[in-house]
Amino acid sequence: EGEARALLPGKASSVFPTPCRPALACTTHAEANAASKKLGVGLNQQTFHLFPKMREVDALMRANKKLRRVVHEAHPELAFARMNGGKPALSKKRKPEGFAERLKLLARHGFNWRQVAVSGAARDDVLDAMAVCRTAMLIAAGTATRLGPARERDRHGLPMNIWY
Repeated sequence: EGEARALLPGKASSVFPTPCRPALACTTHAEANAASKKLGVGLNQQTFHLFPKMREVDALMRANKKLRRVVHEAHPELAFARMNGGKPALSKKRKPEGFAERLKLLARHGFNWRQVAVSGAARDDVLDAMAVCRTAMLIAAGTATRLGPARERDRHGLPMNIWY
């Protein structure tokens, strides 16, 4: 329900703002952006286009308390920063050098991808999925890092952490 900031060793990198509940309820980007700006930060179109899936996950999590223990929020750029020794990936992921940088980081951590087309996914989205898959493995092993206090919850009892 607010903006998350990653505190990596010696660096502070911004993670796109998580929409507040009033913004998540909006049906247009303009409405959502205005609602979010009331709390201090606007929302970009990319975030707005994720709203349907966010609402779906939110409804599932609110309806099923057991899911709150097994579903974790992760962010690929935090995962890449962790793979990169705490330093954010410097190049944009859609640029050739950014894609290559992330591909090398994944390979260094055991995720080799033979760049084949994946139906319905851009190639940089495949890398993001692999990065959060690594985060899931770290969570399962008990070695993942979390943004936010362990017991941080929103008013519906949902965890407010991002894992990497």
